[in-house]
Amino acid sequence: MAAKVRIFYNFVTCQLSFVTCHLSFLSPSMSNLNEVIFFTSFLLFIALMLGIDLGFFQKKNHALSFKEAVAWTLVWVGVSVGFYFLVRFHGNWIHGSHTLAEIQQRITKFHHPIDITGLGVQEAINLYNKNLSLEYLTGYLIEYSLSVDNIFVIVMIFISFNIQPKYFKRVLFWGIIGAVIMRFLFIFAASALIQRFAWFLYVFGVMLVIIGIKMAHDFLYGPKDEQIDTEKHPVVRLVSRFFNVSDDEHAETFFVRNQGKLMVTPLFIVLMIIEFTDVFFAVDSVPAVFSVTQDPFIVFFSNIFAILGLRSLFFLVMDIMNRFHYLKMGLACLLAFVGVKMLLHEVFKISTNVSLLVIASILVASVLASNVRNMIIKRRLRT
Repeated sequence: MAAKVRIFYNFVTCQLSFVTCHLSFLSPSMSNLNEVIFFTSFLLFIALMLGIDLGFFQKKNHALSFKEAVAWTLVWVGVSVGFYFLVRFHGNWIHGSHTLAEIQQRITKFHHPIDITGLGVQEAINLYNKNLSLEYLTGYLIEYSLSVDNIFVIVMIFISFNIQPKYFKRVLFWGIIGAVIMRFLFIFAASALIQRFAWFLYVFGVMLVIIGIKMAHDFLYGPKDEQIDTEKHPVVRLVSRFFNVSDDEHAETFFVRNQGKLMVTPLFIVLMIIEFTDVFFAVDSVPAVFSVTQDPFIVFFSNIFAILGLRSLFFLVMDIMNRFHYLKMGLACLLAFVGVKMLLHEVFKISTNVSLLVIASILVASVLASNVRNMIIKRRLRT
């Protein structure tokens, strides 16, 4: 347990040092003390929650039970909803916006679809906070729904590499840690590009439309049983080139020593493949949230809360993932919608309320259609 605490402590201190040293470089928006304090407090809170989720007092690896998965899923969703209310009533704390001039500056800089002309300070703060909270909620819904598709791929990775269920929790935890770091870099770097090159939004928009069309094509015409080549996968080749790889499939650690040589285990290779896969998922999920808000803090917060709930969500939907047959088509429509919205943002502005309603409707329709399909199949089997 002491080793776990030491590793986790080192991770937290390294993360905070990294953030304080690089925030101003990656994001020109990090320009006042309020932002640094709020962001650092957020990271400390996330680190605390991850420490609890890691389970320092669990000495043995075990597969998360359905009951535990439900409990932790509710915890993470509850925390995410709690953060929504924090933004709803105190969102102006993030940038330290307390005057009409400061609020207008943020509205102009991040292109929030609201107008505070003629409003008093408190009225402007209320409107600003309401829009900010809806942007966060919409971004969270997009990222969380796309995470379900991510889970399907992770399941295939575990099955292909014959990883025992009791090791899923360990791999997913460290995979999420890596995802948090990569999302931080991606989001604030993308924000810096958008702030300096407004046309970069159109690049994101085209990319999302193309990804949505490809996802729909794969759903309609692609192979139904996707396989992962455990020998020819590019990550396997890359790791094998720089490290000695152990053949022990039952090793419960990422590294082992064999005859004095340090070797990586299949568990480490799976972790690297999951990190590699998350980078590709970030290519569509992060720009999708930027279609809702250009505030990098809101993009980051919504992404991180969705990612942190991924591990418990994985165990929750692993056994029932085949029930969501039309979810992939729904996600394709979602990406196409946010891509078109991004391309037309100068011509036709869609409010945050409408975006949230459309995205929620797409997801609900895909789930309902999947349930109807399942009911029809069951009736046919009975007859």
